[in-house]
Amino acid sequence: MVSPTINQVCLRTLSHPNPASIDTYIALGGYKIWQDIIKNRPEPQSLLTQIRQSLLRGRGGAGFIAGLKMSFIDSRASKPRYLVCNSDEGEPGTCKDTLILQYNPHQLIEGILIACYVQGMDVCYHYLRGEYQKQYDACELALEEAKSKGFLGKNIGKTELSIDIHNLLGAGSYIVGEESAMLESIEGKPALPRSKPPFPAVKGLYQQPTTVNNTETIASIPIILEKGADWFLDYGCQNSGGSKIFCVSGHVKNPGVFELPLGTPFKTLLSLCGGMRAKEKLKAVIPGGSSMRVLPAKHIMNLSMDYDALQHAGSALGSGGVIVMDESTCMVQALSCIARFYKHESCGQCTPCREGTGWVVRILDRIIAGDAQLSDLETLDRIAYSAEGRTICAFGEAFTWPVQSFLKHFMPEFKYYARHGRSMVTGR
Repeated sequence: MVSPTINQVCLRTLSHPNPASIDTYIALGGYKIWQDIIKNRPEPQSLLTQIRQSLLRGRGGAGFIAGLKMSFIDSRASKPRYLVCNSDEGEPGTCKDTLILQYNPHQLIEGILIACYVQGMDVCYHYLRGEYQKQYDACELALEEAKSKGFLGKNIGKTELSIDIHNLLGAGSYIVGEESAMLESIEGKPALPRSKPPFPAVKGLYQQPTTVNNTETIASIPIILEKGADWFLDYGCQNSGGSKIFCVSGHVKNPGVFELPLGTPFKTLLSLCGGMRAKEKLKAVIPGGSSMRVLPAKHIMNLSMDYDALQHAGSALGSGGVIVMDESTCMVQALSCIARFYKHESCGQCTPCREGTGWVVRILDRIIAGDAQLSDLETLDRIAYSAEGRTICAFGEAFTWPVQSFLKHFMPEFKYYARHGRSMVTGR
């Protein structure tokens, strides 16, 4: 399900027949910006300025201003330079990029071409999640269509401009979504995050200057240049330009995917899902994928869905994977499920992750088995705070933020479970 907003940024082809075809995209004004660039060859800096002014923030999780990130590539830097499009989408609760890949791949391709032009790049590696075979096939077909129109390849429009795009299918790994781990994987090595500095903008893929951007981020670029930075800013909210794709799962009547302006109240998003299922009331929400901090109902019901509002509330917008939990949810068991995922997906490179994820799972298992003591909760909290910020990549935060926030907001449930060996909620 997609929201009925008129000016959708990334999902605008979905209401049309054959949404993934190049004819549909061109009929909606697609590739017009790219054709103007081929014809007129504007100063790349002027385009980059528009992208920066739009306050497009990274849609993959970190929320960093995309135009600023692109500006880190020094115009005097050596070539080749590389763009990497991150379509790995491994964050639990997230299923947004898959719709762009399968139903609107040409907007992504146009965004890639513009991003390459702006940064002086002639190659993009597009890395797709290993399970996305159908989406990979759609992107491969779209590339062939775009090549047949002369929009990419060698000597585009009979000019010296040449840009190639290569779709790559991953092997199924959460950690490869971290940008430097993805670079390692593309190079044919194990997906182990790199120590930084140097950062990818200086030494990235094959030790050359590289920018890594999320799918939704890149797909937003054509419409920013088509309608202008001010339009994009006005469509969102202060400090958060444009729309965001939200993936709502959990205890709602109609789980789905919704593209809404940033700053949309959470209540509006919940109503688009038909509200809560059955008779149970809202208990908690993870607003940005399972690695973000959980928020109790009383904290989120009056919030807007944007970067600043959620950060001020103690969580983050992340990838936009909204996980809704009602009052029938045992928070101890919910955290155990999340923790088990991160233990499985740790690359094992850093001691805090390799050991910390295991200890978190073992302690939660003891609590659920009825073998725990109250002191185990203190140990659990200490492990989480000891690991945060002490790892090569952000995986340290990914597995500790859920632990910290579940304990902070729902400590009575954990204490009850530790004392009685059963859930306060389910009685089991």
